[in-house]
Amino acid sequence: MNQWLDDLRIAVSFLTRLPMPHPDGARPDSFARAQRMFPLVGAFIGAAIGLACLFLRVIGVPDLAAAALALGGGALLTGALHEDGLADVADGFGGGRDTAAKLEIMRDSRLGTYGALALLVSFAAKIAAVAAIPDSAVVQSLIAAHALGRGVLPWMSISLPYARKDGLAANAGRADGAVAAVAAGIALAIAFLSLRFSDALLAAIVAGAGACIVALLAKRHIGGQTGDVLGGAEQVAETAILVLLAARLG
Repeated sequence: MNQWLDDLRIAVSFLTRLPMPHPDGARPDSFARAQRMFPLVGAFIGAAIGLACLFLRVIGVPDLAAAALALGGGALLTGALHEDGLADVADGFGGGRDTAAKLEIMRDSRLGTYGALALLVSFAAKIAAVAAIPDSAVVQSLIAAHALGRGVLPWMSISLPYARKDGLAANAGRADGAVAAVAAGIALAIAFLSLRFSDALLAAIVAGAGACIVALLAKRHIGGQTGDVLGGAEQVAETAILVLLAARLG
């Protein structure tokens, strides 16, 4: 039980800006193991965004504005961790001539044209999708989307080689199959508890497909994974799920 609590604290401290003391005696491989708790923390983030959106709607804020404000608050809660990854991936894959150039661009903290466009498309799609989901399903939809979006990350971590020897992904350590299986199981359980069976199943398929597409692109462009690739995959999966649920529930 103590290991699970330590993993939860590590996952919260990594995925959010909430102050969280580092567990005593944590080993270098603790972060890799803590990835099994990513979907649970994702569900908490989704619940916070969904409740904020629902509250804004209840007090009369228009749906589009409520969605934008709630998603903006969610970015503050997470420190825009995955959004930054999506932007870096778009800049690197779109602007680099070869693998070395792509990796160098991805390491650059400045935002380029491709990154700005990727963020614009992703954020606009999420705003429109959340605004279209009815009050009765908006919290549950965001919980499922955020849990599934983070549930695919351990599988990507074990499926792709490192694109470089340093950086966040390499230094954090690689999850093993058991961690990835637990993360997937937690994500699926949250999705099926939050949504109708058919919606949850389709959302899980979409999340997996989005992660696979990003993984194939990463393998082609830079030969493997970085922390930015994992962040970009989370955003692709999350956005695709919300668009899917808006189409089915709106």
